[in-house]
Amino acid sequence: MSGIQLPLRISMLLGLYACLLACQPRSGNDRSAAVPYYNTPTFTPVWLTDPAEVDKTITHRIADFSFRDQTGQVVTQAAVADRIHVANFFFTSCPSICPRMTSLLKTVQDSFRHEPRVKLLSFSVTPWLDSVPRLRRYADQKGVLDTRWHLLTGSRGAIYDLARQSYFAEEAIGFTRDSTEFLHTEHIILVDQQRRIRGVYNGTQPLDIDKLIADIRALLP
Repeated sequence: MSGIQLPLRISMLLGLYACLLACQPRSGNDRSAAVPYYNTPTFTPVWLTDPAEVDKTITHRIADFSFRDQTGQVVTQAAVADRIHVANFFFTSCPSICPRMTSLLKTVQDSFRHEPRVKLLSFSVTPWLDSVPRLRRYADQKGVLDTRWHLLTGSRGAIYDLARQSYFAEEAIGFTRDSTEFLHTEHIILVDQQRRIRGVYNGTQPLDIDKLIADIRALLP
């Protein structure tokens, strides 16, 4: 599963955002306001501070879902209700970018291992192969904590639709694809407590993961 690079425009915008964040006062509210919203598949960042304006402008939400994780338990949107969550898309037999993404996501897990308000969701893009027992073995091999990180399998169509239409997991053209086309992305998505997208990161780059961790901390009340 070879990755696709984040578009240069997005990288430049994220760099600008990092500079803006560095200049913000360190109070919790100010740090949260410095993390942008993403309302469309183009991943154009929107900075808003007025809650009423946020409610009016940011209309996109992650849809409801229901899949099984590595423990065999059904995981729904209730698992991330009023929590920050980090999402990515992978498959256990991937020989290239997935192991690197998983390793870097483990640093996110370990950074918040004692923080119940943060969850990680990894959706299999080959759910017909990634059974619950296979996810269990993968979780054990990679040091996944069941209480913090859910490796999810289920209907291919449901996973692909959620990835492309809710998480905007690929490039802008990904929004128009259907569930018959293989999902192929190295993006990691940050979602806030109201299921609004707040960040997109290259899951193979340590600096992006560092910024992801900083953004999560900024969103925590």
